[in-house]
Amino acid sequence: MFGTKRRRLQREAFEQPFPEHWRPILSRNWPLWNSLTDEARERLEELTKVFVAERRWESARGFELTEPMKVLIAAQACLLILELDEDYFRHVSVIIVHPTTVVLQGPRASDISGMVSDGPQPILGQATDRGPVVLAWDAVAFDARHPARGQNVVFHEFAHKLDMLDGTVDGTPPMPDEAARQRWVKVCTREFKSVRDDVWDPVLRDYAATNPGEFFAVATEVFFTRPDALRDAKVDLYEVLANFYHQDPASAATPG
Repeated sequence: MFGTKRRRLQREAFEQPFPEHWRPILSRNWPLWNSLTDEARERLEELTKVFVAERRWESARGFELTEPMKVLIAAQACLLILELDEDYFRHVSVIIVHPTTVVLQGPRASDISGMVSDGPQPILGQATDRGPVVLAWDAVAFDARHPARGQNVVFHEFAHKLDMLDGTVDGTPPMPDEAARQRWVKVCTREFKSVRDDVWDPVLRDYAATNPGEFFAVATEVFFTRPDALRDAKVDLYEVLANFYHQDPASAATPG
């Protein structure tokens, strides 16, 4: 029954034209949109309208979640699967949007060492396996407008969803074959060790050293927001990300 409903929503969304008033929303609020080719934008429009229609959207703490907010979140999320199968987001059913930073309570593993922390932890987003994606709207809006910072909470959390497809958060999303997987593991292990060893990094922020899953999510943020810098500083890491996403954002105009 649920699969039937999903297919119906997909069919209805595909049959509808992309709403004209969504384009200026993206153009004004997301510089990366303006750097895409016409062909890429057309494909992204198709993915975005289905994503908006297919997911359940919830707001928290009395926050008013508007259509433009959904469109901006959806378009950014769908950029990750622009050249992948849209089924890669099959476990994304609910997006919960908070007005601002969310504070987690309770015990949790803090890093790869297994150390446990039970203090309050402010977060801008969270993704859980087969669970909702949680986002802080003020961070979403700010990151979208300022890609040169190299941070994007939507890219980050939806990269986690790709990582979770095989049921393990290990920084390795689904690979097409064993050779690609071995190349990925070799490159990412080396780069992860570098940030873990406190080696100064020109493009990856310190949070990449938390664990392999966070490394992949942070690297994804930089791949789409500062692709030229990542390619120049870490050509092998850029290469494996480009091979996975089937995109080469460094070849496009750098957004302002």
